[in-house]
Amino acid sequence: MTTPKVPSAQPADALLQRIEPGADLIVPLANGEPSGLLDVLEDHAEQLSGVRIHQMHPLHERRYIRGEFPGHLRHVSYFLSSADRQAYLDGHCDLVPSHFYEMPQLLRQTTRCSMVLAAASPPDRHGFFSLGTNADYTAAMIGRAPFWLEVNDQMPFTTGHNVIHVSQIEGWSHVDRPLVSVEPAVPGAADRRIAELIAERIPDGATLQTGIGAIPNAVLDELRDHRDLGLHTELLTDGAIDLIDAGVINGTRKVRRRNRHVATFCLGTERLYDFLRENEGIEMLSVEWVNNPATIAQQPDFVAINATTEIDLLGQCASETIAGRYWSSSGGQADFARGAMAAERGQAFIVLHAATTSGRSRIRAQLTPGSVVTTTKNTVDHVVTEHGVARLRGRSLAERARLLISIAAPEHRDDLEREALDLGLLHR
Repeated sequence: MTTPKVPSAQPADALLQRIEPGADLIVPLANGEPSGLLDVLEDHAEQLSGVRIHQMHPLHERRYIRGEFPGHLRHVSYFLSSADRQAYLDGHCDLVPSHFYEMPQLLRQTTRCSMVLAAASPPDRHGFFSLGTNADYTAAMIGRAPFWLEVNDQMPFTTGHNVIHVSQIEGWSHVDRPLVSVEPAVPGAADRRIAELIAERIPDGATLQTGIGAIPNAVLDELRDHRDLGLHTELLTDGAIDLIDAGVINGTRKVRRRNRHVATFCLGTERLYDFLRENEGIEMLSVEWVNNPATIAQQPDFVAINATTEIDLLGQCASETIAGRYWSSSGGQADFARGAMAAERGQAFIVLHAATTSGRSRIRAQLTPGSVVTTTKNTVDHVVTEHGVARLRGRSLAERARLLISIAAPEHRDDLEREALDLGLLHR
């Protein structure tokens, strides 16, 4: 048996020789971001011409994101984070709307796909590198675009669609730096009440999709006495570890990728990254498969749990704007809501606190001007606040309005009913 020879690492600035004018560079989200390679691009920006960097959810605010290299480097975002939100609002970068599962196709159709720059684990003895915490939209580019890897000794080796052979890369450079760690949000009383309402509706054997934040963490805490749960989720966080270790999540009743825990990217603490390392139970798969509603629909008893910032009395969810200004983007919320709706006995839950910390109702007669609908009224199934559950699927507009008013904060219900009457949603 022969072992593939892996060429030595190159200085990160060797990357510059491979970048042509007008290049479209694709960068993974979160910890898939190759910080050293992006440093090089910024340090030598004057040598570049018309280069665009395409990325969802960057973790680090950067000079090029702030628009400091006009004509040389420009950031194109597909999901805003704290690192590029203000830059977008100031007009220094672009925001492209998309469903998360369509991202690979969108990039292939609308960009040159000049090169993928990605963080990776050291190669195994067979000459395969792993994209580690990520598969996302970049795994779909393997074999379809050139790759330059930033190999990080601290990136865990994971398996799935995200392994790439040495023969498929243009080159690689080396770093040894900790991954960005995100501590789990601590649930409050309202989060725990919402979690209780959801958990009691989840049957044994269900397959779960949850996001990041206090409510998803609280839901997972409430599922400790369930059995034979599956995991098919966009984002894997620390919250699932204890349930997997306890055998509560085992995937035995899944139809697709049975006995495996599926995600398209991971973000959490060092505990999570250690858990991922060479863990054969975890599969990191491309977002165009994981988030595809047609894939999700094949799994009976699928449960999708996602948060919104505001909902109107029709059931329209504005999940990417706050007070009418852009905050994030669509992500995978609609992907999973559609897929769960089509699954046999599937359920989708949209969760939110009934009011903001300042006391403003998050359930509105009409969305705040400037708000963007992420999940349409036709796709919303259950809406959950700390005051109850409104099942909207199959309900008339009047029934929806009354159900949503019933789970609003009590001090806002009379006003909401008066507004619903004025709008003609309700009649005396």
